[in-house]
Amino acid sequence: MKKSTLAILHLLFFATVLSLPSCSDKEADLADEAAQLDALAGQYVRLGLAIGQYDKDFVDAYYGPDSLKPTNPASIVFPKDSFLTEINSLATTLNSLHAHDNDTIANRATWMSAQLKAFERRVKLFGGDSASFEVECKELYGVTPPVYDSSHFQKIVHTLDDILPGKGAVNERFKKLANRFVIPPTKLDTVIQAAIAESRRRTQQYLELPDSENFNLEFVTDKPWGGYNWYKGNYKSLIQVNTDLDILIDDVIDVASHESYPGHHVYNMLLEKNLYHDNGWVEISLYPLFSPQSFIAEGSANYGIALAFPGEEKVRFAREVLLPLASVDTTGIERYFTALELTEQLNYVMNEVTRGLLNGTMNEAQGIYWLKNFYLMDDDKAKKSMSFIRKNRSYVINYNYGKDLVKAYVEGKAGTSINKQWEAFGWLLSKPVLAATLEEK
Repeated sequence: MKKSTLAILHLLFFATVLSLPSCSDKEADLADEAAQLDALAGQYVRLGLAIGQYDKDFVDAYYGPDSLKPTNPASIVFPKDSFLTEINSLATTLNSLHAHDNDTIANRATWMSAQLKAFERRVKLFGGDSASFEVECKELYGVTPPVYDSSHFQKIVHTLDDILPGKGAVNERFKKLANRFVIPPTKLDTVIQAAIAESRRRTQQYLELPDSENFNLEFVTDKPWGGYNWYKGNYKSLIQVNTDLDILIDDVIDVASHESYPGHHVYNMLLEKNLYHDNGWVEISLYPLFSPQSFIAEGSANYGIALAFPGEEKVRFAREVLLPLASVDTTGIERYFTALELTEQLNYVMNEVTRGLLNGTMNEAQGIYWLKNFYLMDDDKAKKSMSFIRKNRSYVINYNYGKDLVKAYVEGKAGTSINKQWEAFGWLLSKPVLAATLEEK
């Protein structure tokens, strides 16, 4: 009886084992699903590049295969409805993979779906539809930024009133202090190159960069922005600096860090190396400007300034290296940087002006008033900022709210340890991260 029972149990065991899929079967299924996702990623890239044939600001960078580029010329009429249909179809397929039991497949699908939501909103905007500031922020960048009224900024301006030298309007006194530290045009290239070299040196202490990485620096005019990184792929960038307005000592350090090290140049390089070349994720080779990717890109680039130059190191570098290179007197530089720390808190004025303009609660004259009185800009800078808002709309939130969320994420993970902060920062620059990840901490 016992022998018979044991024999039956053995038969049941082997029958069960034979009915289970083998490890090789599971691996084959996973490989098939990964290949299907790669095909969807190719569709995603083709779609983004096709939209970019019409919306010239849509694609910020592309370094993927030529085979995914459009082969037909753009039609005369923008095919908004056709693009929206294709976006929704691809998004529906990707949405079905969000809960996949393989984290890599689920995360890639979720990231592309969020990018496609931004595709949809941008196509609608380019096609003539309107949207509120809040809708734009949520659909393009995946966030809802905080709201600040004028009293919030007035309190900060009042604090500045107490530390700025002289008497009179705060924005005029701030401008007078700032004018002491304008970099002469003949010294600009030397000073910016020195700032970039120092930013690179500091970044290389913590992050491993590709050996062949490099950049070209150009000075341009007639742009709505102060600096821009055009990433070319293969670890190369073109960094442009706009000389329409005076360039101050803090502009030099900010451009050197934000556009190059550890900012946009490093961000794009790490994504290209770690995700495109090492993992073969073709979706990363396309950088759509008005998308959740820019929330991470701009936020990390702005946070990277303080990471590269923590505490008093920024003012020390300006006082001991850059200003002497520019033959500019360093008297008052400490007070200027103290004032800059406060004015940085006024950056959210840009959001509120954009909110007002897009929602129809503020006209341009009122926007200029806010920029001059609550962000302490002069006429020329206020007009330049207004042109940026007109062109880029809700993109402004990526600089301030993006920075704040990146800062909270990195320092929430790493505390006050510089090494751990750089480790968390490097992870952020090497992954397909969404704002929701930052909010989770």
